Amino acid sequence: MKSSYTVEQNAQMLIGLMKAHNIRKVIISPGTTNMSLVGSIQHDPFFELYSSVDERSAAYMACGLAAESGEPVVLSCTGATASRNYMSGMTEAYYRKLPVLAVTSSRHSGTIGQGLDQVTDRRRPPEDVQKISVQIPMIHTSDDEWSVNVKLNTALLELRRNGGGPVHINLETAFTTDFSVSSLPDTRVIHRACADDPFPPLEPGRVGIFAGAHRPFSPTLTEAVDAFCEAYGAVVFCDHCSGYKGKYRVFPTLVTTQRAEQPARQVDTLIHIGEVAVGKLWLKPAVVWRVNPDGEVRDPFRNKLRWVFQMEEERFFRTYAKLAPQNKKSSENIQLQKWEELRIQAEKVIPDLPFSNIWIAQHTAGLLPEGSVLHLGILNSARSWNHFEVPRTVDTYVNTGGYGIDGCVSALLGASLTDRGRLHFGVVGDLAFFYDMNALGNRHIGPNLRLMMVNNGCGAEFQLYNHPYVKSGLVDEVGPYMAAAGHFGSQSLKLVRHYAEDLGFEYFSAASKEEYLNHRERFLTPMVTDRPMLFEIFTRPVDESTALEKIRNLIF
Repeated sequence: MKSSYTVEQNAQMLIGLMKAHNIRKVIISPGTTNMSLVGSIQHDPFFELYSSVDERSAAYMACGLAAESGEPVVLSCTGATASRNYMSGMTEAYYRKLPVLAVTSSRHSGTIGQGLDQVTDRRRPPEDVQKISVQIPMIHTSDDEWSVNVKLNTALLELRRNGGGPVHINLETAFTTDFSVSSLPDTRVIHRACADDPFPPLEPGRVGIFAGAHRPFSPTLTEAVDAFCEAYGAVVFCDHCSGYKGKYRVFPTLVTTQRAEQPARQVDTLIHIGEVAVGKLWLKPAVVWRVNPDGEVRDPFRNKLRWVFQMEEERFFRTYAKLAPQNKKSSENIQLQKWEELRIQAEKVIPDLPFSNIWIAQHTAGLLPEGSVLHLGILNSARSWNHFEVPRTVDTYVNTGGYGIDGCVSALLGASLTDRGRLHFGVVGDLAFFYDMNALGNRHIGPNLRLMMVNNGCGAEFQLYNHPYVKSGLVDEVGPYMAAAGHFGSQSLKLVRHYAEDLGFEYFSAASKEEYLNHRERFLTPMVTDRPMLFEIFTRPVDESTALEKIRNLIF
């Protein structure tokens, strides 16, 4: 009989990915809830099907089949208590690291606990019956499609990862009886390579490395990255938390965040290293490879991830540098030269910006003392300063892990304790400052700490020209609640001054460009002074918004 498949897209995607990952053995138990899956695969010659009435027996059959064949084995069951009977066999698979995939079909998750027949809660299975458990809803939107694809690829890859083991997929169905689809649609396949696996070829084209939040690169890692870049004509796209200071560093934000289309954003293969970045830099990769010892599937570029390399970064870059064709290697890096030209062109046409966090960054970033440390708060401070480079001997950090405003000052304090002779600068907004101001009362603060607080009297982030609140037409209503305006003295000229000076800080403030420039030299004094410093800068939300709009609409 000719193959035909269900119209339910989540089941189609699961079947397509099972085939792509070469998972063909399936043991089926009877029922109605798994109709979309079973009805689709029973006439597909790719699959090797077996039947078992008893789900407990089916799970142990899968253990034996997986152990003997060395291949993953899929289980498929209906709703009600059927999946409960898998647990003993899945426990066996867990402790023996057998690649058994339990696909439990179910109704919509909203039916759980509503007194309906044959509905059980499978959202939190016991820890030792599966390595991971994923919930796969019906697909209605592009976001659903992306999320389901990532989850299914992650689940199927986990079957063989780190020695293998069982995995659970809870597949929702609408009991659709339409099996009119004649062929499976194309769906993205994500692969994983470990250190001893064959490495896929790196296709010709523009190659870049995207460095998210990363510890400062060791000399040996920098050497490996530089060798890779030399071999492939690649560059390293960085922001203020990337950690790479080698000769192929590109700081692209000023260019890539322009509203006008920038061909330079296009990258054929982007190597993704590090963790959560300040931003994705508006790059447009065709394909993404993620390199990280954790080997996890992470897809911030949405639908571009194709390979995950579970290995140390240094090994990846050294291996590929050696694999590069000798006739392609060149000491001239055209891509690096082009990016430098674009940066210079963009900087030349920056207009006169209003007094704002961006203007401050423009006139400060390059003047930070050599060898100092910079901590940036999110969101506005990190975004503003990300337009401009700091000296390469300056280490920069942003709290992108949780990406919240709390703790920015405390993180700066903690970092400053490691080396009392090294200057530690911080730039935060007023809400972030007041959220964490108790840190300034800590008795361990030393004179090497210098904090800049940009006080616009609210969360200016929510009043920027491109924020959804403003675009929604609620601009006149943003202040009191959405942007939390009016708290903490409403830009009081005395509140922070008294607090800082009473705690022993050297305090100064500015409400204009002239006042800022008058104090800048003192704030950037390259030696440790007798006291910590706090520089309070008063700006207006409208100026913050105007500055951002201007710097994102350059013509060059």
